[in-house]
Amino acid sequence: MKFFTTSQIRQLDQYTIEHEPIDSIDLMERAADALYWSFIGNFPTPGPVCILAGQGNNGGDALALARMLLKSGYSVKVYLVQSGALSLDCETNLQRLNTAYPNVLTELTDAFIAPIITDHTIVVDGLFGSGLNRPLTGIFAEAVRWINQSGCRVISIDVPSGLSGEENKLTDKPVIVKADVTLSLQFPKLAFFVAENEQYVGKWEMPAIGIHPEAIEKTPTDYYYLQEKDIQPLLKERRKFSHKGTYGHALIVAGSRGMAGASVLSSKAALRSGAGLVTVHGPESNRIILQTANPEVIFQSDASDNYITNFEALEPFNAIAIGPGIGTHLETKDLVNRFLIKINDPCVIDADALNIISQQKDLLQHIPKNSILTPHPKEFDRLFGASNCSYDRIMLAHQMSKVYGVIIILKMANTLIALPNGKLYFNSTGNSGMATAGSGDVLTGVLVGLLAQGYSPEDTAKIGVYLHGHAGDLTLTTESKESLLAGDIISHLGESFRSFRENSQFSSI
Repeated sequence: MKFFTTSQIRQLDQYTIEHEPIDSIDLMERAADALYWSFIGNFPTPGPVCILAGQGNNGGDALALARMLLKSGYSVKVYLVQSGALSLDCETNLQRLNTAYPNVLTELTDAFIAPIITDHTIVVDGLFGSGLNRPLTGIFAEAVRWINQSGCRVISIDVPSGLSGEENKLTDKPVIVKADVTLSLQFPKLAFFVAENEQYVGKWEMPAIGIHPEAIEKTPTDYYYLQEKDIQPLLKERRKFSHKGTYGHALIVAGSRGMAGASVLSSKAALRSGAGLVTVHGPESNRIILQTANPEVIFQSDASDNYITNFEALEPFNAIAIGPGIGTHLETKDLVNRFLIKINDPCVIDADALNIISQQKDLLQHIPKNSILTPHPKEFDRLFGASNCSYDRIMLAHQMSKVYGVIIILKMANTLIALPNGKLYFNSTGNSGMATAGSGDVLTGVLVGLLAQGYSPEDTAKIGVYLHGHAGDLTLTTESKESLLAGDIISHLGESFRSFRENSQFSSI
């Protein structure tokens, strides 16, 4: 799904108002209704609620939500925090609330007076929306500090107050609401994908408010949130009269002495992802381990017993991955250098191959266009330079993908896929249990397995990242985040594929 900058969202709202058409106050009412259903989904039992509303449209949403919760039997206290005039729709919802429930609202203008609440009160932050572009001060900062010190569960409307929708380089961090749940209207915000903002955003949901579909379609954006509905149309059907050659031959250059597991995991994942044949090129010391663990895999032995020094002909293979567990021995560095100069087609580059390239940055120029690079943040920093924060790293991936014409998969909580055309895709699957040894090797195997089957590099990246995360999520039905192993992800790839087959129409391969 597409998502947008905060300035674009205001334009989408206005387009909806003009072309549905709908009055702005009625669109606010619709947004409040969506917020209401999300609220009761999180807190279904009526109880005490304290709502802090600001003077803009975010405050108007909060006042309308208060009215709906009161009607459903929740015990609600509302505090209107203001230092200036209310927006027109906020003023309208203030009048509606006072008319229906005349004794629930307190106005705070000069100084913040702490509400009297219980430990079980749900605090709703409706002070500011996503358009804020300055640090909070005065009465609003006092309100935020009280929210954060309340010890209660906190829900923020649209964006935690004090946080911008995109770039956040504020120095006064204590004046940002720390929400447990953020109800982001219709779309996520770019800020939600930045690691440093997790402590403020908490869990986030996207209650739909009926933004005009034509506005969404027409408005250009570089930002996408990768969901199942985006993946299903990309998958191909396996034909009845096909054979193993139909689904490609993948080569994985992987392993060194003591690192056979990288080749085991990546090759098994490639097979489980549908590749017809998989060959591993590795040191002789890895042969018995690999062929015992994966008898379905062909092993191509290097001249060295301990590390990779050469490669045989590359022409027989439909897709190649290089890097898992290969180490950075001098002769292996030379191999990577020769490999990149020789190869012409897109390939998958991971792990130690990336580390070798980071030590010889001129090699970046030799990477075939549309190749897929899979760095974690430290590998990315070694390749392209250190970033001051996660937001800067995302923007640098955006830039470097275009500069070198490669697909960068930056592994993080919502793994980023940066495409050479400038598009950024953030993944919706995966969990923190996947932060475990070998998980990246599995992803490399999934990617090269898909690439070997004839998927385009772009579709390979999207399907591979989503599938990898989805299989990791399925693992949590039998394992915990603490106990999840990379091999568990491979074990659930079949279930993940099957779930897609049951819910989508496949094209022929």
